[in-house]
Amino acid sequence: MVGFFVLADQSTLRVLALVFGLVLAVACMWTTEPGQSFLSFGKESIRETKKVVWPTRKEAGQITAVVFGFVLIMALFLWGTDKILEFVLYDLILSWKK
Repeated sequence: MVGFFVLADQSTLRVLALVFGLVLAVACMWTTEPGQSFLSFGKESIRETKKVVWPTRKEAGQITAVVFGFVLIMALFLWGTDKILEFVLYDLILSWKK
């Protein structure tokens, strides 16, 4: 970070320092144990992603419609429950008629 501000006037040297840092990071990743385990994890993740059976466009649309329908029904249910509780508490129990 200090190099970024020290090399503010020299854009070419700044880019070279960035490229050198990236090359050094990649070299560390390929030669160290944590880097190797990270690469192995990435390869296994890609392999597992290829095993997934992705839904078709029609199935995705149907699933989305079901979720929206459920959310709408739950919203109406919670609104109704709120109104019933409001009536019971304020009008019947506390007698705070509006």
